[in-house]
Amino acid sequence: MFDMKHLSRLKKLDENAPEAMKSFWAFDKAVFAEGALSAQQKQLIAVAVALTTQCPYCIELHTKAARDEGASEAQLSEAALVAAAIRAGGAITHATHLFRG
Repeated sequence: MFDMKHLSRLKKLDENAPEAMKSFWAFDKAVFAEGALSAQQKQLIAVAVALTTQCPYCIELHTKAARDEGASEAQLSEAALVAAAIRAGGAITHATHLFRG
């Protein structure tokens, strides 16, 4: 199912829902622009989120973008471990619902 070539089909969304997609692309561009966080930091956050949502497209695109912004292997590794800790932490904290009183 996953194939980066499928992203070329995004044009169909642009054609069929042009106003909404223009808004989406503008929002996406604004979100990843330099601001209080650097573009690199934003891409590292995106990598971590992509790993937790397990979207292979996002993992690929944002890893490349993070690297293009100068992210190192160590930074990508730490972002991955933050993502893993958050996923594990969610399971641990939700485990409190297993117990009475």
